Amino acid sequence: MVRERRSEHLALDVWLADVRLDGQRELRTLAAGIRRDRAAVLAALTTTFTSGAREGNVTRIKLLKRQMYGRANFDFLRRRILLSP
Repeated sequence: MVRERRSEHLALDVWLADVRLDGQRELRTLAAGIRRDRAAVLAALTTTFTSGAREGNVTRIKLLKRQMYGRANFDFLRRRILLSP
């Protein structure tokens, strides 16, 4: 379902029911979390939106900030972020 981005609600419901009946404890815990936030899971399966690029940029900025901790003021950090590839 996830790899192929199939948005068939029935397939998700069938999988959740199967896991509830005879899944391992870890899978039952995962399924319970999916049931709690079912709307978000269905949205992830049906939309093409991804936040990967944004998260990568945030990670890059945090890395630069950690490298410069205590060494320079905000203006220098801002300049380094804007000029970094």
